Amino acid sequence: MSSVVEQQHEAGGDPAQGGSGAAHAAAIDMRRVLHRETHSSRAVAAVIAGALVIVLCLYALLESAVRAIGQPPWLIDPQTAAERIVALPSGVPPLLLGAAGAVTAAVGLYFFLNAVLPGRRARHLLADRRIAVVVDDEVIAAALARRTRLAANVTQEQVMVVVSQRQVVVNVRPTSGVPVSENAIRKAVEDELQAMGPSPMPQVTINLSTSGVVGA
Repeated sequence: MSSVVEQQHEAGGDPAQGGSGAAHAAAIDMRRVLHRETHSSRAVAAVIAGALVIVLCLYALLESAVRAIGQPPWLIDPQTAAERIVALPSGVPPLLLGAAGAVTAAVGLYFFLNAVLPGRRARHLLADRRIAVVVDDEVIAAALARRTRLAANVTQEQVMVVVSQRQVVVNVRPTSGVPVSENAIRKAVEDELQAMGPSPMPQVTINLSTSGVVGA
């Protein structure tokens, strides 16, 4: 289910309670709230990375302690493990080596993408001078689909709207024998977007199917 998040923001501040300084602090807090609502958290990736490092360090400490007191290794002696790593790929079946390399590359790619990608959620900010409104893209898509159905005079099943960060794709399957104006649909969708005022404002793409729906 889609959701709408609203946060109250008094733009002017109260002179008796800090004046412009309080208003500036409130603006900073609001920006943080909006960033948190529109961007996904990297906490999960950070926790996983931290846990892996802790486990490896504890294991290395355990093996080192076992070796220091002259006991046999728990799993593998650190020196033996280092020698085997240096000797790669000799002594390791190609299939096992390829599988280990693929897993290592996948894990590295996961952490790399979490670090460099913006991690934006499927949400847009709506313009308002008094409150900050964060709306799921599904809510925007539903509103645009309703406006498209009215403009094209089609049923709900004949319209599909996909909203991304910077693009709105409207797919329409017209009723056979009933002309549909692409310009009229585009204008209706753009007017609805202008009324909403999402930020960033997405570009509109209209796709009219060449095959119509019979008896819709």
